[in-house]
Amino acid sequence: MKDATQKKGYLQVFLAGILWGTIGLFVTDMSHNGASSALTSFLRIFFAFLILLVITVFKFGWKSLIIPKRDLLSCALLGLLCQGVYNIFYSYAVVMTGVTISAVLLNVAPVFTALVSYVLFSEKITWIKGTALVINVIGCSLAATGGHISSGTISLIGILFGVAAGFCYSLTAIIGRIAGSKINAFVVSTYSYFFAAVFLAVFMKPWNMSFYIEKEVWIIGFLYALIPTAIGYLLYYMGVQKIRESSKVPVIASVETVVAAVLGMLVYQEQIRGMNFLGILLVMGSVVLMNQPLKRT
Repeated sequence: MKDATQKKGYLQVFLAGILWGTIGLFVTDMSHNGASSALTSFLRIFFAFLILLVITVFKFGWKSLIIPKRDLLSCALLGLLCQGVYNIFYSYAVVMTGVTISAVLLNVAPVFTALVSYVLFSEKITWIKGTALVINVIGCSLAATGGHISSGTISLIGILFGVAAGFCYSLTAIIGRIAGSKINAFVVSTYSYFFAAVFLAVFMKPWNMSFYIEKEVWIIGFLYALIPTAIGYLLYYMGVQKIRESSKVPVIASVETVVAAVLGMLVYQEQIRGMNFLGILLVMGSVVLMNQPLKRT
């Protein structure tokens, strides 16, 4: 029964990764309709909070939002670090190092998750898990870059921001597991996006932005918040609660990179060269390898 539950968790995280792979489509459409990166980030988080609040209250009632202070703190950390601070770090990394290098740096997240899980949950880093992590990082990097990285825009501070973004992202599986151990995923998601929205509102000061926003931006922003954000993270948190080893989570979710590469080819006619295709195969191979049991002699 436990194995069946865990397999369901793997599937939910895998589906979340697929939905996250569509993020590029929404961001590109938002940009084409005149939305800045700051506005795009804020609308995504704010709309996701409203969507999740309505769903949670409708499904479980207002009383479901009354949770112990300790669980509320976990949700706050999830929203502030894994959504708010992560967005800021990643935005700076993109500006200072470029999209390609930032994507590569973000792919160190599974390594951080494995190390933190070892410290907090005593999860063993077996040779299978270690090999899968290495293959996953290499695969994600190749899928995103095709093996071509321009060093013209690299800065040390930008690299540090990229690594910091990867670390914040890696904590999603850790804090999500802690926060979701006693309360349901809907409440966790609602509170995490509330705290993220407050953080981004204070940091980005949306009241200083233009008050006239194209209708298309509102529509795309809402869909962006609904599909890869609200639904994606609900699936993710529900899956995290069922998976015993948190270090496996980001590797399974890395299917996001594969979906993003395929959608880039299908929608924007981006070319997938041999190295990109090799990266996709390595990512999928790492997911399979990560879920192989360690045979004992």
